[in-house]
Amino acid sequence: MRKVNDFYFKKAKKDNYPARSVYKLDEVQQKYKFMKKGQRIIDFGCHPGSWSLYAAEVAGERGTVVGVDIQPTDFPSQKPNAEIHWLCYDVYADDLVTLLREKWPGFHVVLSDMAPRTTGSQYADHQQSMRLVRRVLELSVNLLHENGTLYVKAFQGEDFPAVVQACKAFFQTVKVVKPKSSRKESREVFILGRGFRQKAVQK
Repeated sequence: MRKVNDFYFKKAKKDNYPARSVYKLDEVQQKYKFMKKGQRIIDFGCHPGSWSLYAAEVAGERGTVVGVDIQPTDFPSQKPNAEIHWLCYDVYADDLVTLLREKWPGFHVVLSDMAPRTTGSQYADHQQSMRLVRRVLELSVNLLHENGTLYVKAFQGEDFPAVVQACKAFFQTVKVVKPKSSRKESREVFILGRGFRQKAVQK
C-alpha cells in the first residue's frame, strides 16, 4: 500500500498539486466529465487546495472556482485557468449560503473532500462523516443550478444507505464510486449526484 501511496504522492508533486487527493477527483472527472468549461464550481473543505486548482483547470478562463475551508488557503490561479476565490469560513456557519449568494448567482458543481478528524472510533468517525455529507447536501440544495452535480466524500457505515437515499431525492442519478487512489482498506467512498432537480426542493 505504501508503494501506491508513494506513487500518487510523487505524481502530485510532479504535477504541482499540494496533495495526492487530487487524483480522487481527476479519475472520476475523466470518466464522467461532470465539470465543464465556463462553469462555476464550489469546493467545500478545499484545503490544501488541490481540488480547487484542478477544477480551475477544467473550468478555464471563463469559469469561476470558490474554495471554502476553515483553514486559510491561498494559491494563485494560473492563466488560462479559472479565477479561484479562497474563503476562510466554517461550512456550518448560518450565514454561509447568504454570503455566497450575494457574490455568485449559483453553482453548476459542488465538490467536497471533507472528512472528520479521525478519533479511532469507526462509529464516531462515521457519524461525523454523515453529518458533513448532510451539511454539504443542504448547501447544495441552496446553491446548485438546475441539472447541477454533487461530488462528496463519505465514510461507509450503518447510516450510509440513508444518506445516499437522501441524495436520490434531489438528483436524477446517484452513484457511489471509489477511485483507485483511495486506499483499498479505507471506508472512504464518494457520492456522485447528477441532474439536480430544483423542483424537488419545493416539495
